Amino acid sequence: MAVLILASASKIRAELLARAGLRFEVSPARIDEEALRRSLVSDGAGARDVADALAEQKARRVSGKHPQAMVLGCDQVLECEGRLFSKPETLEDARAQLRELRGQTHQLHTAAVLYLDGAPIWRHVNMPKLTMRDFSEAFLDEYLAQNWSDIRDCVGAYQVENVGIRLFDRIAGDYFSILGLPLLELLAFMARRGDIPG
Repeated sequence: MAVLILASASKIRAELLARAGLRFEVSPARIDEEALRRSLVSDGAGARDVADALAEQKARRVSGKHPQAMVLGCDQVLECEGRLFSKPETLEDARAQLRELRGQTHQLHTAAVLYLDGAPIWRHVNMPKLTMRDFSEAFLDEYLAQNWSDIRDCVGAYQVENVGIRLFDRIAGDYFSILGLPLLELLAFMARRGDIPG
């Protein structure tokens, strides 16, 4: 089996791979995600294509340094009523995002791409839907005050695996994809290839 490299600094993605029993290395891709996102959107790309392109760019970048390794690039784009959301830069950005998402259903586009020998060998995009409840301003203030350090790197300013689950009424779709990785599909592909016992 080729060495597996996660081209991401995401702690939750690494945790999911480790809990699934995979051996891997971490080598975060150094790309300007916001510039690439803006360029794709200005060219008319939708949320699904933006997530897929960002995941592929990350995998390609790290694969260039480790061509014999299997490199996993991932990205996640949040879309609500046609608008794409980025990670909040400030506490006030997070507050504004959550106010906009409150009472609404939004969709996450969670993409993963595997590269080997300088080319993509697998890709997948899952699109779970999440509905936020109409929470109070008092709850929002308390939530942000207690969780800002944990959610500042999360698109939508929430983590459903933690207290952020209290923001929601309904969740439809793959839980692992909500966390940032279509894990079941990845494991199935690796088992079919013989990279892991299947």
